Amino acid sequence: MKTLLLVDGSSYLYRAFHALPDLRNRHNEPTGAVHGVLNMLRRLHKDYHADYSACIFDAKGKTFRDELYPEYKAHRPAMPHDLAVQIEPLHACIRAMGWPMLIVDGVEADDVIGTLAKQAVETNMRCIISTGDKDIAQLVNPQITLVNTMTNEVLDEANVLAKFGVPPERILDYLMLVGDASDNVPGVPKVGPKTAVKWLVQYGSLANLIAHADEIKGVIGENLRKTLDWFDTARQLITIKCDVNLPVKISELAPQPQDTEALIELYERLDMKASLRELQQQAGTYQTNPVGLNHHSGAIMPSIHDDSVSTKPGDYQAILSEADLETWLKRLETASLVALDTETTSLDPMQAKLVGISFATEACHAGYLPLMHNYAGMPSQLSLDFALMKLKPWLENVSRAKLGQNIKYDKHIFANHGIELKGIAHDTLLQSYVLESHQPHNMDSLAMRHLNVKTISYDEVTGKGVNRIGFDQVAIDNATQYASEDADITLRLHQTLYPNIAQDDRLSGIYQNIEMPILEVLFEIERNGVLLDYRLLQKQSHELGEKLYALEVQAHALAEQPFNLNSPKQIQDILFNRLKLPVIKKTPTGVPSTDEDVLQQLALDYPLPKLLLNYRSLAKLKSTYTDKLPLMKNPVTGRVHTNYAQAVAVTGRLASSDPNLQNIPVRTAEGRRIREAFIAPPGHRILSADYSQIELRIMAHISQDEGLLKAFAVGEDIHKATASEILGITPDQVDQEQRRYAKVINFGLIYGMSEFGLAAQLGVERGVARAYMERYFARYPAVERYMQQTREQARKSGYVETVLGRRLWLPEINHANGNRRQSAERAAINAPMQGTAADIIKLAMIAVSDWLNQHKLHSKLIMQVHDELVLEVPEGEVEVMQKMLPELMGNVLTLSVPLRIEVGVGDNWEQAH
Repeated sequence: MKTLLLVDGSSYLYRAFHALPDLRNRHNEPTGAVHGVLNMLRRLHKDYHADYSACIFDAKGKTFRDELYPEYKAHRPAMPHDLAVQIEPLHACIRAMGWPMLIVDGVEADDVIGTLAKQAVETNMRCIISTGDKDIAQLVNPQITLVNTMTNEVLDEANVLAKFGVPPERILDYLMLVGDASDNVPGVPKVGPKTAVKWLVQYGSLANLIAHADEIKGVIGENLRKTLDWFDTARQLITIKCDVNLPVKISELAPQPQDTEALIELYERLDMKASLRELQQQAGTYQTNPVGLNHHSGAIMPSIHDDSVSTKPGDYQAILSEADLETWLKRLETASLVALDTETTSLDPMQAKLVGISFATEACHAGYLPLMHNYAGMPSQLSLDFALMKLKPWLENVSRAKLGQNIKYDKHIFANHGIELKGIAHDTLLQSYVLESHQPHNMDSLAMRHLNVKTISYDEVTGKGVNRIGFDQVAIDNATQYASEDADITLRLHQTLYPNIAQDDRLSGIYQNIEMPILEVLFEIERNGVLLDYRLLQKQSHELGEKLYALEVQAHALAEQPFNLNSPKQIQDILFNRLKLPVIKKTPTGVPSTDEDVLQQLALDYPLPKLLLNYRSLAKLKSTYTDKLPLMKNPVTGRVHTNYAQAVAVTGRLASSDPNLQNIPVRTAEGRRIREAFIAPPGHRILSADYSQIELRIMAHISQDEGLLKAFAVGEDIHKATASEILGITPDQVDQEQRRYAKVINFGLIYGMSEFGLAAQLGVERGVARAYMERYFARYPAVERYMQQTREQARKSGYVETVLGRRLWLPEINHANGNRRQSAERAAINAPMQGTAADIIKLAMIAVSDWLNQHKLHSKLIMQVHDELVLEVPEGEVEVMQKMLPELMGNVLTLSVPLRIEVGVGDNWEQAH
């Protein structure tokens, strides 16, 4: 069977233009869209062998749809000038590459594609349509498949049903119900995808739904009935015409020979150096290695912008005079994107002050504004107050796009000086995190990995150890090179990293809809801080000290001699030399280990290891929390301000530090008491909103296991339901011990736990654990199927994905060492659940923050801990927050099972939790 490959050029044209940075040639002509579309066409030719092919674009002017409905696409702005001027050279490149190209007046590209696809089917051809337009899904059938080159998505009949919830033959009905916002075609008011799918599944078709429109109750039913007269017009607007009178036949769409001479001329004009090198290599006129693909992380990242990246030393300027500053202000005002970095007095974002600011407006051109350097013989510098007064309008202008490397820190620094940094468009730290979460994301590593640049280190300008000086004492010449390079490298990294995100819709969604917005929310939470009862902490610290002393006395009695309970060497001597306890494992140096796992195993049979575990737990609480938290009180706010790091955990979870508020133990009474010290100020309450069993619910959604879906749908106690299933008893017969076993199994298996691990957790023989697992998978077969498929997929691709498309890399998934490989396999099973939970809690934080700001309430987010949000709420807002939090948090992502949120209220965190 022959193949016809059709490319929706108009769809990709706009996507490439908006996704890629503002790339330009030496004549300052924009070239980003050309780069993007040509790279996609090259990829298509490599991925799909086609006997016939065509690239189709929309024609200028109106179509029959505009005559039918004057408001059709009326909301769309005119084509941007920077895109319009790229069309001519793009078309010329496509023709020179040998692609047949079609532009037909009076109809859209979709109609030309539909007509050719229909003709292909009629002549028994296979047709592949490359597009990012969901409307074309109505064409899919056994011979027609859609591919999205930007997202690697393939839509055949089964995948259309999986994605939209309806088969291809119902896509038109679906679109008529939900409307098409991109084309300004209204649907039924208040009807979204969920309702549309529900109706079409229930009634089979739009025609049958219309026949039963009177059965639909409520406002939504009224909306449906009011829309009935519109459906005929909507159908004509949304239906792809498949009978266009075309100027060519499919047989005339065979690929043409490449016009190498014309392409070389075009690539030279457009400064497309990488494409030019590749072309010259093909022609045998270029001998060095081409730069086209960056191989790393087990993935191939197209360097679609690499012509614009330079690794030569930068042109860096010290901004020392008012005239220098005015020049740079003009540059900042006219630049489409500015990389920004601050040099400060401290790493504490709440207390650090400015020493200087660096800017980069184009690759290899940056400047440093010294403000508070202080050393003998230094040149004059502008005053801090004057410079910030001049910069403040630009810094606070939301329409002036700014870029940074961990720009949340810089936002804090400006806030410390009374400036609200606005217009944050990008962060290279987060771009790296979205693309390769398992890699280091610091600038030095990124510069070497992606730009092959060895950056100036902080130690090189400040010294090390006792000889280290503050940045304010660094010579301005040296500071200018260091700080300007930071801004310059940040801009060049953005030009390298961002295109790889922009060309993938799912990664772009993670970056644009989660990571960048949550940056602003985390900034607010960190500024808010949390109020603590410092006297209570001091009292608890004293009580813990007394308990530790008592445990120490008991330990000495058990050992029959005194020893240091904080010394692993002395503990090892007491346990294995004096008491002759069995050696569980050894350290790399060959001595018996006394780590926590060893003590836990020994604690099952011996009293001293159990006492040592208790001692370690209490000692950690005392040193980490009751002793330390009072010392971390901010002298200005009187609160404790943690830092939430986005780019640490490979699963997408946030990490809290200085202090770490996410590791306060809740399984012990002493740990829970520490939460009592997290208090609300007078006239306020603490609210805790926690997702219940979220990872199990995500497992139900991902695996689509009927048993799990049913249990969650009817609101069953999932652990009782599991115990009932695997023990073959009714739910009301399940006792607490059986429920505990089921809980261990439920959570253990989604973490990829083996039968050995399960046996250890339950305290049963391996054979019993194996029997439990076999019964579990017999009752929930789709869970086992998911686990196996996930392992296989991870081995092939090197990563797994969350529901929303966050990529979780597993570099050891094919490791030769069995233990490391199995560990990666266990991570592969759990990572989609944990990663999706991380995405959900971030979306919840964004939703709650947006709602609070929109309604101008005084409630504020003060902590995020795992699957829990903690708020400080005025007493007058408690009722509305109790009502709204489950709604806001429960609707951030639609899963196959409902999200359940538990809300508690109290005078302190422990009461609310």
